Amino acid sequence: MKTTTVSKKGRVLIPKVIREKYNIKKGDRVNIVDYGNVISLIPISKDGINTSAGIFNSKKSLTKLLLEDRKKEIGR
Repeated sequence: MKTTTVSKKGRVLIPKVIREKYNIKKGDRVNIVDYGNVISLIPISKDGINTSAGIFNSKKSLTKLLLEDRKKEIGR
């Protein structure tokens, strides 16, 4: 885990190791997502269409997969 400090202006420095791992460069955009008690920093892909192409490539419909997953969650 890497630790950083929030500046007076609310800025946060992303450690070099993390920037290199996720190829985050000067001027890149990121999404900040609040999950309640967790904040996530998600790099925005420069080419979202090609990056996400095929992520839903499945024989079953996404709705059926989500309903099956929900049933499994309820059973836990």
